[in-house]
Amino acid sequence: MATWTPDPSFYPSPRMAMKAPAETLAYVAAFDPQRAQPDAIAVVDVDPGSPGYSTIVGSAAMPNLGDELHHFGWNACSSCLCPNAPHPHSERRYLIVPGLRSSRIHVLDTKPDPRKPAIVKVVEPAEVAERAGYTRPHTVHCGPEGIYVAALGNREGKAPGGVFLMDHENFDVRGQWEMDRGPQQLAYDAWWHLGHDTMVTSEWGTPDTFENGLNPEILLGAKYGRRLHFWDLHGRKHVQTIDFGDKQQLVFELRPAHNPTKAYGFVNCVLSLEDLSSSIWTWYRDGGKWAVRKVVEIPAEPAHEDQLPPVLKGFKACPPLVTDIDLSMDDRFLYVACWGTGDLRQYDVSDPFNPRLTGKVRIGGIVARAAHPSGTGPLNGGPQMVEISRDGRRVYFTNSLYGAIDQQFYPDGIDGWMVKLDAEPAGGITFDSRFFVEWPKSHRPHQVRLEGGDCSSDSFCYP
Repeated sequence: MATWTPDPSFYPSPRMAMKAPAETLAYVAAFDPQRAQPDAIAVVDVDPGSPGYSTIVGSAAMPNLGDELHHFGWNACSSCLCPNAPHPHSERRYLIVPGLRSSRIHVLDTKPDPRKPAIVKVVEPAEVAERAGYTRPHTVHCGPEGIYVAALGNREGKAPGGVFLMDHENFDVRGQWEMDRGPQQLAYDAWWHLGHDTMVTSEWGTPDTFENGLNPEILLGAKYGRRLHFWDLHGRKHVQTIDFGDKQQLVFELRPAHNPTKAYGFVNCVLSLEDLSSSIWTWYRDGGKWAVRKVVEIPAEPAHEDQLPPVLKGFKACPPLVTDIDLSMDDRFLYVACWGTGDLRQYDVSDPFNPRLTGKVRIGGIVARAAHPSGTGPLNGGPQMVEISRDGRRVYFTNSLYGAIDQQFYPDGIDGWMVKLDAEPAGGITFDSRFFVEWPKSHRPHQVRLEGGDCSSDSFCYP
């Protein structure tokens, strides 16, 4: 829906976005691992002054079973203020919510009542496959020209996965984004450097290699994703591949600097086949090429095999399993979620090549089962999807990764929860003891989106 003036939640620069009012609601993707009840977008009250603080105050159920809601995003955001944007008067109003397993895309209207989002359109998987040639839509980003969606499989659920575009206004699938994909086959995340006309994509695997859980043969054979791909954003052509090597597996979440003049970003590698460590890498411009450098390595922790799930018993160690990262709006702090050990770490990345650990909390974890300070008792699952408020003062995260993989690392099941950290401006994080959302047993929570925008939704064209 067009407006006469730009949406007030759009900001030309990350500096201005940091001055936005605090969020009062969070939208959270929730899925039923048994596929017996519809998945839903839950609405969580995050206003500390509200009597409903730290509770689920609304929900929108999907019309079908078994979608496996996972990642989602806004129809429009601050990138609509870019000088080349054809949609400066679009409105941030609709949530674009794919089912990673069903390939069905739901469009939810968050107005007129943000606590009661309503489904206004469903794009069926056959239409996605027919128009774009893809299935298993994953990452959603609101871009200057439309809604970009990364998909993990082609119409047959095989390689190549890729990126397609949807219209900002009517949500029609426009089609495949790539003009020349070069050697790229696997897909996962996609984001960009708008100031450098560059798209970056990462890799997971084709749907047949993860929909029943991680396949040990494929993992140990280093056949899951281990590469970054760099693209000419407006030319829509593949430019360069960087291979992390056959010891690194699952190169996942892309977090480019928010400042569009900066040409660097961060990506996590979930697992080293040498020692089960996880790592953070910085990609950067090196002369006329892109390059990467490992800047953080988090080791596995020794553990007795009785404390470990079958998939890890032979290793006698608990891997950190860094499965998500997020970068604060000022590009100063990187948050690192260790789903295996239960750590949520904060690094000062003012120098992107020399991160400095400035905070750490532990909750859940395969071995630790650490409690929340509100008095929960032992918890399972671990820090997973992370979201940061625009001013950088509040950090939210949930504890479920993906139904089939949850079962491999937490075979006794995951009881869903969502927590919040308070972050100090100079560094340091602590739990908000008042904020612990115990999730309904029927569902598990995954990605979080904050009302008005957050640190992994918006992109900017001005520094």
